[in-house]
Amino acid sequence: MGMNELFQFFKDMSGKFNSNIYAGIRGQSNPQHISFLRQLQKELNKKNNLDTPLETLKVVVFDLETTGFYPEKGDQAISIGAIKMCGATIEEGEEASFYSLIKSDKPIPNEISALTNIHNDELAAAPIALEVLLKFYKFINGSILVAHHSSHEKAFMQKMTWDILRTRFEHRLIDTAFLIRLFNSNMKSFTLDEVCKECGVEIKDRHHALGDAKMTAQIWSYYVRRAQKMGIVTLREVYEQITKG
Repeated sequence: MGMNELFQFFKDMSGKFNSNIYAGIRGQSNPQHISFLRQLQKELNKKNNLDTPLETLKVVVFDLETTGFYPEKGDQAISIGAIKMCGATIEEGEEASFYSLIKSDKPIPNEISALTNIHNDELAAAPIALEVLLKFYKFINGSILVAHHSSHEKAFMQKMTWDILRTRFEHRLIDTAFLIRLFNSNMKSFTLDEVCKECGVEIKDRHHALGDAKMTAQIWSYYVRRAQKMGIVTLREVYEQITKG
């Protein structure tokens, strides 16, 4: 995505900002750039999705591959994958999925490379984090985000968004456990592999960001359908049901 295309996206999303703000995107530390992105996130988060019917609820299911678990200690995101859904339906086509490596000049641990099949030379040639992050924000738009063990994704998104864009990560992020707990209240923690087996989802392209996102999307679809069969219509009703339990 070129910068002109990026400017047009921001104009389409916000409409009321002047041209001086769009110029600020050229420098990631530019105060006008930072101010603009903060305002954009506020605009995107004005929507209240709690009362949107599950059958029409738009979410983006995503996954990060990282060099470790602690972004505040220097661990980095090295790839991001995502897929769009509407209700229980996984969308198809080029515009419905997102995948990118994230540039890094810092060697990644051998065990991470072996696990993810991502290598240092690939990361050295990958797009810079600023470019990837802005493309990802365009892709997700104002949709709710869904992830498995979402605290991991949230920590890295918060760190990247602040370090790179100097603004807060404010999208609503839901863990798959949110729906799973409706049917497995005693399960405190479960790996993606375990939940895939529970839902009859084929384990494929494990530890690839887009592969994991696709499996997580199938899990979300499975539990959305189960929730609908229970007579649950909205996210608010899911919250209420969990509270009762």
